[in-house]
Amino acid sequence: MLPRVLKSETVYRGRAFSVRVDEMEYRPGRATRIEIVEHSGAVTMLPLDHEQNVWFIRQYRHSVGETILELPAGTLKPGEDPATGADRELQEEIGMRAGKLERLLSFWLAPGYSTEWMHLYLATELTPSTLEQDEDEIIAVDKVPLLRAVAMAASGELRDSKSLVGVLAAARRFGW
Repeated sequence: MLPRVLKSETVYRGRAFSVRVDEMEYRPGRATRIEIVEHSGAVTMLPLDHEQNVWFIRQYRHSVGETILELPAGTLKPGEDPATGADRELQEEIGMRAGKLERLLSFWLAPGYSTEWMHLYLATELTPSTLEQDEDEIIAVDKVPLLRAVAMAASGELRDSKSLVGVLAAARRFGW
């Protein structure tokens, strides 16, 4: 028997996500309150240039109080095709467009509390093309050789989950 939803209420609606509180019955006669972040989905890209460099971004993330190294990514607009979102985010975040986008996989980012479904693309054949960055983004671009990026993932130097998944999926894609 699956758990039963007794009550569901959206308690917050924001620009990037909403928060829903569900009252759930996992065991007969026992109610549990669960908070869910409702998200429209996201994309992340591993941009790889002709010299086998991965284009990372450095961005301040207020939630953790640090500037972190991560793959470019962004939230999808409601109903937006993930490849279209990936193309837009590449131009906004690294000032490049991919001549080729290859979908590697999709995954739940944090299924314990969020509905966010992330699509991962390998972006190659990069050419300059810029779109204006979002107001809340101050981004610097860092190029890292792919083999070094794999070592950074293995050593714990990369600490962002989408970047870890992206680098390890790319390593698998190239047979490493």
